[in-house]
Amino acid sequence: MTTIVEAAPLSERELVLARIIDAPREKVYRAWTDAQLLPRWFAPLPWTTSSARLDVRPGGSSMVVMRSPEGIDYPNAGIYLEVVPNEKLVFTDAFTEAWKPSEKPFMAVELTFEDAGGGKTRYTARARHWTLEDKQAHEKMGFHEGWGQCTEQLEALARTI
Repeated sequence: MTTIVEAAPLSERELVLARIIDAPREKVYRAWTDAQLLPRWFAPLPWTTSSARLDVRPGGSSMVVMRSPEGIDYPNAGIYLEVVPNEKLVFTDAFTEAWKPSEKPFMAVELTFEDAGGGKTRYTARARHWTLEDKQAHEKMGFHEGWGQCTEQLEALARTI
């Protein structure tokens, strides 16, 4: 089971989740960057991820489709801004494929994967929002609960790959 770690937001428009994951960072990173693995953990159950297309490189696009329990698909397009294998991923929904601006940018996410010793990873997810209202809406959607559940699902998968 993941261990909760304290990590303070860097601004009033940021939500942050930090955990110690009982799996090596290479495996945690792989679960984030392999389009075959991401759907196995990405959505908080009973939601699912129906498909994932990932071009993991700076400027590369992604399309992750989450499916509600009622069968409604929610496509999430984005662009990778920074990719440091096994250490860091930064992506945003402000752009879609080929740097095309999205209709409504919501956030930029910075994920860090640090060696925590003993085959464990210090995993920190920072969701930075364009507006305070977006941050508050994300919080009300259940950021901490949803991302927390997904992190547990991520750990369970990373321990098996």
